[in-house]
Amino acid sequence: MAIAKLAAPFAEGGPIEIDAVLARRLLELALSKGGDYADLYFEYRAGADYLYEDEKVKSVGRGITLGLGVRVLKGDATGYAYCEELTWEAMAEVARTAAQIAASGKSPAPVELRKVIVPNFYPVSVPTLETVPEAKLELLRRGDRAARAFSPKIIKVQASFAEELKEILVVTSDGHLARDRQPLMRFGVHAIAEDGAKRQAGSSGGGGRYGMDYFEVHSPESHGKEAARVALAMLDAVDAPAGSMEVVLGPGDSGILLHEAVGHGLEADFNRKQTSNYSGRIGQRVASDLVTVVDDGTIANTRGAINVDDEGNLPRKNVLIENGILRAYLQDRLSSTHYKIEPTGSGRRQSFRHNPLPRMTNTLMGEGASDPEEIIRSTKKGIYAKRFSGGQVNISNGDFVFSLTESYLIEDGKLTAPLKGVNLIGNGPDVLTKVTMVGKDFQLSDGIWTCGKDGQSVPVGVGTPTVKIAAITVGGTKA
Repeated sequence: MAIAKLAAPFAEGGPIEIDAVLARRLLELALSKGGDYADLYFEYRAGADYLYEDEKVKSVGRGITLGLGVRVLKGDATGYAYCEELTWEAMAEVARTAAQIAASGKSPAPVELRKVIVPNFYPVSVPTLETVPEAKLELLRRGDRAARAFSPKIIKVQASFAEELKEILVVTSDGHLARDRQPLMRFGVHAIAEDGAKRQAGSSGGGGRYGMDYFEVHSPESHGKEAARVALAMLDAVDAPAGSMEVVLGPGDSGILLHEAVGHGLEADFNRKQTSNYSGRIGQRVASDLVTVVDDGTIANTRGAINVDDEGNLPRKNVLIENGILRAYLQDRLSSTHYKIEPTGSGRRQSFRHNPLPRMTNTLMGEGASDPEEIIRSTKKGIYAKRFSGGQVNISNGDFVFSLTESYLIEDGKLTAPLKGVNLIGNGPDVLTKVTMVGKDFQLSDGIWTCGKDGQSVPVGVGTPTVKIAAITVGGTKA
């Protein structure tokens, strides 16, 4: 079965002709009531998903969306409207609607539009969406077979594959005209193990801005076996201890704690509104001098990579905390105007239906000098946190609760029993001051994470080396 190459609708010479003349007319309408600034966000998105369960295809879905979002800024106020058809009448109407945020005043004329030359951090020649469905179904079967073959105790397996190809065109009244084509895929296996009355689950997955070449490095079998391994390991899990104790964060996936408990507090809108624990603290010590935190949208093929943000600005490596000192916030246009600095390439949105907000891309903690094995050996009694299922965070003060899906007790410098029912309870800014050792084994998490904020979801990446924290409250079932 052949599959046609997907059209790039907003590419030069593409089937949807959005030229500089039309864009300028729309911007003039958007500014007609006296707005300070306006932008146009055109988006085309095609996606598909596959679910394989009980050794058969359970569902296959495919969809396409197309639309335009128009934003107008007047001071700190925002007018926003969108349409799902690209006729002149529909586009002009949303431009006029967004313009209503500014009821009066002089209308600035848009400046001459200039094409933004974007880098290419995901040079995918053939997106997975342009690969025949049979090839993806075979990947699901392979992951399923590997999980089932791992142990007769594996009684149920589910494998999934999700993919999309998104093209955006961003045009701004200050002259930016930027295009990007963004592939994205994610593969996962979920396994359930049973032994008598005991039943536990395990998962493994990954992806990013790749084509089918992802599976040359991360085979479906590796994910199937890992999901089964976790499920089997957790069959022998014991109740977690409770109380304040040392916690060692494993490399890679533990970055999600950094992302949630610390990263959101470094987004500039929360600080502009004085609702973050980090408000007004640029240049102050906010963490152990072992801690450096960066947000970097330029890491090739990662889930959080972007060639251009959703406001037409180029991404970059943003150092947020350097050796414990707070250096910067993540800025979108609105917040950077407030702070009178340049945007950091952090304006992101879920779709053309949504306003851009300052958002993370790939949020990472830098490497240290400690041997990861020595970090564990130095821990008399504590928790080794390997996998997280997510958590809840209060942005205003940094308080968090995270659940672990794979963790182990550390006793006298050795990993012993697997644990169940583990929750980590603490305060993000406080935890950063209690970092006592940082490993030299930095890992990026394989691309599985999606970040939610103000009802919007965007793909992100996380990463960290092994990190030792002097004390976190562990919520378990016994003292």
